Amino acid sequence: MLLAGCGSAPDVAKVGKPAPDFTLVDRQGKTWTLSELKGQVVFVNFWATWCAPCREEMPSMQRLYEKMPKDKFKMLAILSNDDPALADSFAAKLGLTMPILDDQANTAGVKYGLTGVPETFIINKNGLIVRRFLGPAQWTSPRFTQMLKQFIDQ
Repeated sequence: MLLAGCGSAPDVAKVGKPAPDFTLVDRQGKTWTLSELKGQVVFVNFWATWCAPCREEMPSMQRLYEKMPKDKFKMLAILSNDDPALADSFAAKLGLTMPILDDQANTAGVKYGLTGVPETFIINKNGLIVRRFLGPAQWTSPRFTQMLKQFIDQ
């Protein structure tokens, strides 16, 4: 039996599909639009300072960010449901240099169908989501660096 008026879930980010576009401003005031990064591999991580697993994975994200070629790889750390001032303080304490984008309105979070933080999406040069990771990871492990280099070299 079909029920009238029942809508389906909104389209959200899925592996194998184009990454939903967003425009957000980082904590230094630079505007980032995902679609403008086509041709590069983009690492999109949703996080918050109140999230212990997020705080644990940030040092490995920073090391990965420093290791990857800046002209072929972008890392965007999207602050989700958190106070930007706390993120600034956290970033300063850890020496984070990757762009931290502010998504207080949760526009990107909704488009990506976040189930929680941390959540990471790897977007290939053609703008397709090729991997989605729920929970924290040690991003500098050989498994992840080899995977990212493979996408960069494609």
